Amino acid sequence: MAEQVCHKADILAIHDAMDVLNGKWKISILSSMCYYERRRFSDLSNDMVGISNKQLSKELKELEQNKLIKRTVLATQPVTVQYSLTDYGWTLQGIIHDLAKWGSSHRRVIMG
Repeated sequence: MAEQVCHKADILAIHDAMDVLNGKWKISILSSMCYYERRRFSDLSNDMVGISNKQLSKELKELEQNKLIKRTVLATQPVTVQYSLTDYGWTLQGIIHDLAKWGSSHRRVIMG
């Protein structure tokens, strides 16, 4: 494997990316949204076993502020809220897929 030099600009860029994606749930939320075109709050809550509604709401707001997801309120009775990835959010799909592959591989290495 060729050795690559990590430049200070790379470290800063990685820090910026991790600042946006930091936390226990953001990558999982984005991963769920990569598999479905639209997700309701309850769908995401069911996907994220162990997250509180308050924490999920906070994570969704932060992802929306960073323009990774879009929140759409539908005029239904009762009101329905849907979340979807923005075009910008879709740019993370390859990274999330690669992370999932690495995680599966890592699990096999650790589990023996």
